[in-house]
Amino acid sequence: MSTNHKNQISAKHINIAILSISDSRTLASDKSGNYLEQEILANKYQLTERLIIKDDSEEIKISFQKLLASKAQIIISTGGTGISGRDNTIAIVNSLIQKPLPGFGELFRMLSYKEIKGAAMFSRATAGLAKGGLIFALPGSLNAVKTAWKGLLEDEISHLVFELNKHDQKYR
Repeated sequence: MSTNHKNQISAKHINIAILSISDSRTLASDKSGNYLEQEILANKYQLTERLIIKDDSEEIKISFQKLLASKAQIIISTGGTGISGRDNTIAIVNSLIQKPLPGFGELFRMLSYKEIKGAAMFSRATAGLAKGGLIFALPGSLNAVKTAWKGLLEDEISHLVFELNKHDQKYR
């Protein structure tokens, strides 16, 4: 955990949920979800829930709403962020976000560009504050999830939750 920020929340008070969106993955084959779970627990955060759902608009919306109503302060989703016909996550996430964090997607694509060059433009990874918590919508690939976690999220989680709690924004 980063010590760069004066305003941080103890890891044991940070609740994170994982939502994997895929038509084919199971708990055993969900490498991205397994990686996130391992990292969340290794950093001593609380994993409040882990779901794997189909890439179905209604199921995605219901799952995000359920997690936003839970004790999770942060929801990290994987999958459905590309441009194929089955990629429905971003439209739903954008409908839930009240305060976008455009810098997240911009920085994620910048970091991805270093690894995968122009293919980074296909990612629509996004983040923002929704009623109930923060959402980070990541691509489903393990490499993309590692890039987002190591490059952006790992060192900022406690600061993000501090900001979320500062003016009781989780409940607005």
